[in-house]
Amino acid sequence: MKQYNLGIEATLEIIGGKWKALIVCLLMSGVKRTSELQRSIDGISQKVLIQQLRELERDGLVRRHVYQQMPPKVEYSLTEYGVTANKIVDVMCAWGRENIALRQQQGEEIILMENKESVLDSLPLDSIIEKKENLK
Repeated sequence: MKQYNLGIEATLEIIGGKWKALIVCLLMSGVKRTSELQRSIDGISQKVLIQQLRELERDGLVRRHVYQQMPPKVEYSLTEYGVTANKIVDVMCAWGRENIALRQQQGEEIILMENKESVLDSLPLDSIIEKKENLK
């Protein structure tokens, strides 16, 4: 029997690490191919991206659809359960923006690229709210 001391341990087991929350965030805007995700995540290798996607799929957050064609085509999307992770991602994004602002006020030279064609900015808030309400 698996045992956790705190609920956050279970959360971090599923979306912890350097890339998983970012992958979930990117998939909030819709279906993506592996190459689209890789272009959107600076510094991630294809091997690591696929590994992270497979783990998210195993944990029930991501759906993988393989098209039987040549060349092979694979698309990823969030499951209904995966959409529920948006609550956590929203809080993480807000905290990150506040953290960057604080560090800027303290004199650190740091910029937030989010305003430069951000995936988060392109997400229609109404559709996110609608997805959340459909899960209730």
